Amino acid sequence: MRISSRTALVILHDLIACVLAWLGGYWLRFNLSIPEEYDQAALSNLLWVVPLQAAIFWRFGLYQGIWRFASLPDLKRILKAVGVAAVATPVVMILFRVEAVVPRTVMLLDPILLLLIVGGNRLAYRAWRERRLTNLDLSARPVLLVGAGRAADNLLRDLQRESQNWHVVGLLDDGPDSQGRQLQGVPVVGGIADLTVWVEQKGVADVILALPSASPALRRQVTEICAHAGVRLLTVPSLDDIMFGRVAVSALRSIELEDLLGRSPVNLDTAGLDAFLGGSTVLVTGAGGSIGSELCRQIARYRPGCLVMLEQSEFALYRMEQEFAASFPDLSVACVIGDVKDAGRVGELMAVHRPRVVFHAAAYKHVPLMEQGNAFEALRNNVLGTLVCGEAALAHGVEKFVLVSTDKAVNPTNVMGASKRMAEMVCQWLQDRAASASVTRFIAVRFGNVLGSSGSVVPKFQAQIAAGGPVTVTHPDITRFFMTIPEAAQLVLQAGLMGQGGELYVLDMGEPVRIADLARLMVRLVGKSEEEIGIVFTGLRPGEKLYEELLADSEKTLPTPHPKLRVARSRQVDVAGLMASIEWMRTLSKAEDRDVRERLHTCIPEYRPSP
Repeated sequence: MRISSRTALVILHDLIACVLAWLGGYWLRFNLSIPEEYDQAALSNLLWVVPLQAAIFWRFGLYQGIWRFASLPDLKRILKAVGVAAVATPVVMILFRVEAVVPRTVMLLDPILLLLIVGGNRLAYRAWRERRLTNLDLSARPVLLVGAGRAADNLLRDLQRESQNWHVVGLLDDGPDSQGRQLQGVPVVGGIADLTVWVEQKGVADVILALPSASPALRRQVTEICAHAGVRLLTVPSLDDIMFGRVAVSALRSIELEDLLGRSPVNLDTAGLDAFLGGSTVLVTGAGGSIGSELCRQIARYRPGCLVMLEQSEFALYRMEQEFAASFPDLSVACVIGDVKDAGRVGELMAVHRPRVVFHAAAYKHVPLMEQGNAFEALRNNVLGTLVCGEAALAHGVEKFVLVSTDKAVNPTNVMGASKRMAEMVCQWLQDRAASASVTRFIAVRFGNVLGSSGSVVPKFQAQIAAGGPVTVTHPDITRFFMTIPEAAQLVLQAGLMGQGGELYVLDMGEPVRIADLARLMVRLVGKSEEEIGIVFTGLRPGEKLYEELLADSEKTLPTPHPKLRVARSRQVDVAGLMASIEWMRTLSKAEDRDVRERLHTCIPEYRPSP
């Protein structure tokens, strides 16, 4: 081990400690007045006792630790080293017949003093660095911690060691065993309901939620109290992030919408996905979109042989190229500009890269935008794009083709939802063809809104709140299903792994969320009240449902081995009607919105356009 200047100082400290402990043993034995005959013996024995103890300390690794972080393992090492030294000293005296007389009491006092000096100084230095022996900086901002468990304990240690800005003045915890106790010297001053009282009493401007596994309901409760009290709320990272070492407990962040609408984490068949995706060529269409881009990130974790990204938007594809060059520099990535309706381009892409799996996420999905003036383009992109990619997958021996669908395909009231239902029907029809002619298996996955996706209400609400309001909600009773983008992408991968062909998977979306309540939550997240920002109801937009459904009335679901995935059994596809509609799309270059709706109704009887 290279001896740095700091290590040399530590060694010098321990050498001095050995001298002081040895002489101190004599001083204590003879009441601070050592007789002359023992004085010479004490000094002469130092010549071999100190080098012996120093060698033992070196052997036990006392100079590999850092004083600033001295802890119980370091103390154990010191204790073992001192114990061995205490045994080694009389053994050496006996073996080498040391003539100088050493009182037995000194043999007992020396290791005790040595332990106190060597161990005590290390712990005292750490305490000094953490400012436990001195008053805290009076300029530090007072902060309250919600929680008095392991996360709070670790956070207190980190804040005391590193933070120059915060002074924890109290802990709040509803556990009956926590009341009246202290953690790292900080008292538990009350329960969560007392937060407002202690905010005022202590002059607190910041509150930290030190409960990484807190339920969404508890997070909402604390958020509302903090918003009412006018203080900023921060939270420690999630339990998964802390456990897997992705971030430290002190990596605080603001409470986000996902925390308040939170759902239980997705359990993935990691081994199965490793075998499914690892080393394989995987194609993602619409790779620059919200779902497509997250699918690419999730797939990259399983180290595919090549990840092919097909995207129509040059800028979106450029962003993905830059992101993956930085985040996954060793991953083979092919960035391809192209339109999923272009059979020549898609066929060429399949022939060159020979993907094993295709995730088809390319789609036009904005409901009001596709409803007026863009209906024909939505139909062609979402239906013909699926057909072109599916037929290319059949022709080039793709093993699995996974369509990303939507809950708006159930009893659709808008062109976007109806076009996605027709895309599901295309996959059902292709699966019937594939059953006898190819190895390709077609799977569709249907889920609701994802938080923060492009075109969703969350970015819109954020912009309106940042501008000072008001937040516009179409109807006071409108509800939607929500999940996070990573959760949606993970479940799409899991469905792709489980699917054997022909399944229409429905994701567990939990309970629907009232959009007005969502707006209120987002207002509270920035520390504002509904009176300050304002919420205005503007009326339902064209094609917009009051509530979404995940299953059509005629459909039934069956459970799967995964608790968040069910299989829907949908009605038989009217192949003649589907083929006629596809041919109609192929032969026309444009069509009126009215004609598109009529065509959709003939192909999808449950389609009921909203007024």
